[in-house]
Amino acid sequence: MDAWTPEAQLELEQAAYQIRRLSIEMITYAKWGHPGGSLSLADILAVLYFKVMNTNPQKPRWEGRDRLILSKAHTSPALYAALALKGFYPLPDIYTYCEPDGLEGHTDMTRTAGIESSGGPLGMGLSVAVGCALGLHLKENPRSRVFCLLGDGELNEGNIWEAAMSAAHYHLDNLIAVVDYNKVMAKGFVWDLMSIEPLAEKWSAFGWDVLEVDGHDLQALAATFYRARWILPRGKPVVVIAHTVKGRGIEMAEFNYKWHTHAPEPEIADAMLRELAHRYGQPETGYSKLGDERQKENFYGGE
Repeated sequence: MDAWTPEAQLELEQAAYQIRRLSIEMITYAKWGHPGGSLSLADILAVLYFKVMNTNPQKPRWEGRDRLILSKAHTSPALYAALALKGFYPLPDIYTYCEPDGLEGHTDMTRTAGIESSGGPLGMGLSVAVGCALGLHLKENPRSRVFCLLGDGELNEGNIWEAAMSAAHYHLDNLIAVVDYNKVMAKGFVWDLMSIEPLAEKWSAFGWDVLEVDGHDLQALAATFYRARWILPRGKPVVVIAHTVKGRGIEMAEFNYKWHTHAPEPEIADAMLRELAHRYGQPETGYSKLGDERQKENFYGGE
């Protein structure tokens, strides 16, 4: 892995901040969405798109690219934000989230650049990722990797474990699953609703190599993904269990199932965004009102 520098840390912190901020913005505008999981996923997406993955926004279907499958597709705001920041489409397009002919509430690969798989019902993404990884093997593409982002509650689905078994059977060491282990489902804590522990042992029993990491430590995430990609492959798929906080970055949302599916009112969003800005040492910019193009331009730095 390239030497870790203060500049690299700052770049990824800024990306994670913007992913969180944009997620709250678009959910508030749309009056619908899933902020809790979008916030917990922000650091993972920042590291993947701005440090780890090979992508080309000008050529979204470039054969040599890495693929990211968002199995927990209800957290699409975070992915849309990351793709916009990476340059797959103009940043103001996020304001079409849940609008007619705009960005879908769940991912639609036929309508949005950079989306590798359509999503909706939980439990399907890992099967898609297995098929994609197997296809890359058959094409003798040794460098591309398939990353599949999973929710912890999603691991209740039997389809996940059928796909996990298949990945091990076909020796898909170009497949890296990432569990956003934020401990909270739609109605409460995972261990109360349907415990998934012992999680590392389960994946290992299904024939996977297992890594665990603090999902909010940017340097640790980068090192773990480097190990998963370049050091560990030995004929087994790899799973990274990323320990995260639901609603990370906004105190009222952290570990709070009520913010799994809930769009904040503009006044609440304003307070949330000011708190985020304070945490990241950014200028304290609150919620910009819909239709105020001047505020959008200020927020995007004139882009």
